[in-house]
Amino acid sequence: MSRKSDQYYFDTFLKCANFAYEASQLLNEVVNDYTPDRVSNLTDKIHEIEHNADHEKHEMTEVLIKAFVTPIEREDIMELAHNIDNMVDRIEDVLMRLYCDNIQTIRPEILPICELLIQNTNEVVELIKDLPKFKKNAEFKEHIVNINTMEGKADVMFIDNMRNLHVHEKDALQVLVWRDIFNCLERCHDACDDVASSVEKIVLKNA
Repeated sequence: MSRKSDQYYFDTFLKCANFAYEASQLLNEVVNDYTPDRVSNLTDKIHEIEHNADHEKHEMTEVLIKAFVTPIEREDIMELAHNIDNMVDRIEDVLMRLYCDNIQTIRPEILPICELLIQNTNEVVELIKDLPKFKKNAEFKEHIVNINTMEGKADVMFIDNMRNLHVHEKDALQVLVWRDIFNCLERCHDACDDVASSVEKIVLKNA
């Protein structure tokens, strides 16, 4: 599947996936040592990560426009690039919600979700590493299954947390605020699953 001249695309996918992993680590650091006064400074850091990911994506788009031959179909390259970039965007959304909503205290139930997100984004990185050699390495299937499984765990956490929030939280404003944050975290795991689905489609089309 991969010629030497095609490696640029796979390298760029991997760079962008690593940005998502870096963003998940930052989010986990924020929630585990939460200080409201630090959040503003850390939004600058997540913006930088997001900007770097966007830059790589835009550069690849320019290369793709001029390319005569591509290793996989152009629309598949763009879909995968978009879904990888979307992981970073969704993680940034969580941190921005904490900042914009002026969250003063972290609810402990989000800690395992953020920890799981580190595992999920790392699994995406490993999946992207295996993409160029999928015909010779069947491990990519395990990565897809692992990502699907973690997304399912995140779904269960989301349902449990939403239920507990609406049952036990008496402050209506807190319900609204944390409902948005739980939704943002859920979309982070959905974004990982979208990448796995894109890779699975690419593999099926090129098998």
